Amino acid sequence: MKIAIIGYGRMGRAIESLGKELGHTFPLIIDLDNRDELDGKRLAEVDAAVEFTSPDSGPGNVLACLEQGIPVVTGTTGWNERLGEIRQYCHEKGGALFHASNYSIGVNVLFALNQQLAGIMDRFPRYRVALKEVHHIHKLDAPSGTALTLAGQIIEKNSRINRWHPGTATEEGSLPVESVREGEVTGQHFIRYESEVDLLTLGHEAKSRDAFAMGALMAAEFIRGKTGVFGMKELLKL
Repeated sequence: MKIAIIGYGRMGRAIESLGKELGHTFPLIIDLDNRDELDGKRLAEVDAAVEFTSPDSGPGNVLACLEQGIPVVTGTTGWNERLGEIRQYCHEKGGALFHASNYSIGVNVLFALNQQLAGIMDRFPRYRVALKEVHHIHKLDAPSGTALTLAGQIIEKNSRINRWHPGTATEEGSLPVESVREGEVTGQHFIRYESEVDLLTLGHEAKSRDAFAMGALMAAEFIRGKTGVFGMKELLKL
């Protein structure tokens, strides 16, 4: 496939490196210094675009691809308040959008397990649940999009919790979500259920960015020739 990379940071470079090993080409790479090249002429050269940028520029990048009829895979988090609007625009244009808060296969299995476990633990009020995520110091959003997805699943399934709050302090009816930024940590997410007698932990730790790059490339292959809005559940059939 011919794939455009929008955002040439750590993830963009990982996608390019792994993609070349898999036989893909990247005729268009957009970064801060050539954002003006994200136009119809250049996008016409590609089969799909993969977008990993920032919460400020992500929605505009996605809309630019949809406007030109280019299937777009986005992993940028921190702009969920605009997701409904962009989903609707995608449907109106007959375009293709693949959106996920995390492209790791392991993390998406974690999502499935977290949802199931939260439903089970709703029957055991003596367990206090907490969530912790750790990322590198360059990550802009906190909590991470993955942590917010996990938190949302717990809130949906646990009848005693109706919101989340940052930090580790206990608040009635609220899920504590701790965010740590240190070193070059690729990504760690842990859910803890603790009672007076034991501790149950569910978690995932990424060893390298290739875990996310592989999922993003799989999404680009999956979305080619399709119309609609998709996510990792459709890709992995979870």
